[in-house]
Amino acid sequence: MPEVEGVSHRRVGARGMTFHVAEAGAGGDVVVLLHGFPQHWYEWRHLIPVLAADHRVIAIDLRGHGWSDAPERGYAKEEMAGDVLAVMDELGLGRVKLIGHDWGGWIGFMLCLSAPERFERFLALNVVHPWPRFLIALPHLWRFWYQQVIMAPGLGYLGLRTGRFTRLLLRLGVHDHTVWDRATLDSFTGSFAEPARARAGVRLYRTFTLHEFVPVVRGRYKRRRLTVPTRLVFGTRDAYLSHKVLGGYEPYADDLDIVLVPECGHFIADERPDLVAGQAKTFFT
Repeated sequence: MPEVEGVSHRRVGARGMTFHVAEAGAGGDVVVLLHGFPQHWYEWRHLIPVLAADHRVIAIDLRGHGWSDAPERGYAKEEMAGDVLAVMDELGLGRVKLIGHDWGGWIGFMLCLSAPERFERFLALNVVHPWPRFLIALPHLWRFWYQQVIMAPGLGYLGLRTGRFTRLLLRLGVHDHTVWDRATLDSFTGSFAEPARARAGVRLYRTFTLHEFVPVVRGRYKRRRLTVPTRLVFGTRDAYLSHKVLGGYEPYADDLDIVLVPECGHFIADERPDLVAGQAKTFFT
């Protein structure tokens, strides 16, 4: 377990599983942090101390990641959103502010659509909203090449277990490669050395590609309206998602604005923590 000054850890039982939660800060409004792939709570190592000065900060390891349980099933993103609500209930959290990156950002959208009364504001980082326009997104689908590798029988599992492929994804996902040190890369890649977690990573993407992708592009969420005030902050040098597909949300969101960050890659909380902290401070005030 990596360490961040002022952060404590606990296990929370919910939905028949055990989830790892990292906490900091003693008072103020609650901010819940949801990491992306292939990371865990430590993605927020730079942001937690800044937010904890004025908030109680809760960073949850999602199902199959970090130090949370990695069951064989349940990797549909709406199911994982249910995990987050269950953990919030166990912690006695009412209405919170939310930050999510990558899959944590997508799950954040699911949460704000299904339980808007639980979320005061939502800061999404380098993720596409739930209303993509397929014809505009089509030229950029090649960026999902890594998902095909992860889903490939045997190959994805081996790549995650050895850490070689996850290390490659992390390095390709930043514009400034100096942001990674060996210990941080080892922390993220090492969590998948356990067989159950490597299988969880494969299932995460197989579930998306085989069961979720087509319904999304066919308009699964077009009957759902985003009422939670949301800001989407997006590094334009993202190797896996293109900022050019971010339009089209206007008919489905009451209050969503987009902030583009030049010369920044996918792992924006690692690469530009100062900017993310500033966006959080101004947006949550």
